[in-house]
Amino acid sequence: MRLILIGPPAAGKGTQAAKLVEKYGITHLSSGDMLRAAIKAGTDLGVQAAAYMDKGNLVPDDLVVDMMVERVKESDCDDGFLLDGFPRSLPQAEALDSALSEAGVSLDAIVAIKVPDDMIVGRITGRRMDPETGDIYHMDFSPPPAEVASRVVQRQDDTEEACRVRLEKYHAETAPVLPYYESTGLLKEVDGNAAPNVVTEQIFDILS
Repeated sequence: MRLILIGPPAAGKGTQAAKLVEKYGITHLSSGDMLRAAIKAGTDLGVQAAAYMDKGNLVPDDLVVDMMVERVKESDCDDGFLLDGFPRSLPQAEALDSALSEAGVSLDAIVAIKVPDDMIVGRITGRRMDPETGDIYHMDFSPPPAEVASRVVQRQDDTEEACRVRLEKYHAETAPVLPYYESTGLLKEVDGNAAPNVVTEQIFDILS
């Protein structure tokens, strides 16, 4: 099973990625993790990526795509993989599609978790962190126990203003990827507004 998982921030991608990896025995591939691993290993692509990152620049799409294709050819991806965090834009999706095709690798499905913006804002702004342990709570869904409630804090990137900026970026850059994949017949959409276990069952059903 070769999958891509797409969704707005706080849509539950991390939770569902873990379930998919466990059920299908596939490799979880994060673009950020891959970049760091390639740089640490000193591969040719990693050295090129480091040159951009050391200057505070974004790594070009074609370099990330090359790294992605190089990675999915490794033996632990023989039984399948889940791409998480990539593609983030239509040019990235088109470049990835072309490169995978040239490499003889085909995708089975693109799973999109859909959640209304207001629900996303509620999920993010309700989060609180315990600065002593790093544990994350939610004031509505998983409130902190009484003994730590007085010390939990809201992270700077969990404010409504920061959340709205992230959502605007998602809608402007990543959401256009969905019609592209819909045109290929590979797009599978699920309602991410449901309980996590219900979302998981939705995904398993459409993939079966």
